[in-house]
Amino acid sequence: MAETPVSSSSPFPPKNPRFREAVTESFSRQAFMATLGASLALVEPGEVHIAVPFSPSLTQQNGFLHAGVVTSVADSACGYAAFTLAPPETDVLAVEFKINLLAPARSPRFLACATVLRPGRTLTVCEAKVYGILADGARELVASMLSTIITRQVNKAS
Repeated sequence: MAETPVSSSSPFPPKNPRFREAVTESFSRQAFMATLGASLALVEPGEVHIAVPFSPSLTQQNGFLHAGVVTSVADSACGYAAFTLAPPETDVLAVEFKINLLAPARSPRFLACATVLRPGRTLTVCEAKVYGILADGARELVASMLSTIITRQVNKAS
């Protein structure tokens, strides 16, 4: 993938001109996201959206999408939002997050929308909102996450 021009409306400049390729490649290695049926819906500097469809196999006892699924896509969206601003030859990991589950997750599909609130050299703070997407396209807020992400050097074997 070629270097991607970034619009001047981006609040934070990416340190890796190939950030979209880096995010896409990393996401493709996440077996758990594949198990959930999750996909990248948007990758911009400091912002990532991850979509996941409702599946009866991912529900809790009342038929709602399990909170673990909602939390997982919010966590991944936050991590990848931070990763869009990380330098080449680095990776990111969540070190802390807080999630508020605001409504039962009962929509046909869901969208985790994460943004960077404050990028840092080592720690980046992100927030995510997870929406249920209704049949008519309307959004219902089902969860909100605040996350701290650490950027770390990738150790490559020589």
